[in-house]
Amino acid sequence: MPLDGSAGGNPGPPVEVRRSPRRRKTVSAFWEGSTAVVAIPARFSRAEEEHWVERMVARLQQDTARRGRPATDEALMGRAGELSRQYLGGRASPVSIRWVTNQRRRWGSCTPSQRTIRISHELRRMPEWVVDYVIVHELAHLLVSGHGPAFWRLVAAYPRLAEAKAFLAGVAFAGSHHGPGQPDEDGDDWGLTDDEERA
Repeated sequence: MPLDGSAGGNPGPPVEVRRSPRRRKTVSAFWEGSTAVVAIPARFSRAEEEHWVERMVARLQQDTARRGRPATDEALMGRAGELSRQYLGGRASPVSIRWVTNQRRRWGSCTPSQRTIRISHELRRMPEWVVDYVIVHELAHLLVSGHGPAFWRLVAAYPRLAEAKAFLAGVAFAGSHHGPGQPDEDGDDWGLTDDEERA
């Protein structure tokens, strides 16, 4: 059930409530793109639903603010603009950048011909400087395709490059699943690709 997220006249993110007959007592919330998804037991009354939605959306927003990561696609676009200006001279300007839940083998992806960037929702739980690295990496693909020396010279402007790559490699190594962060074909990129290079 999609909601507009505004409670008491305060604008908020779009909210989707998912009622589950399998849930008995637990309530959970997570981001799916820019939408806050709140999962509740199917038996909850409308009053209980409203109470828990308000509480869980507030918790999601507080957690996102505390960690310093952009919560919405709009905030992600703003952060990409800041990083482009700071590290790439403002030359990389995507048409869109958004959180996605369907990337199982990549932290980020870019389609340079369409100037679009997608960032895995898995990064929401990572430090801000790691998210920033992935954004800079994908922004650089708007300027240079592939992972050659010219590409890495651009990305090297990001001061925590080595640290962020090591962090993502550690996450990939620690994970026994085939989720984001598995190495690509050449084994050195740990889930960061541009779509045109794959095509």
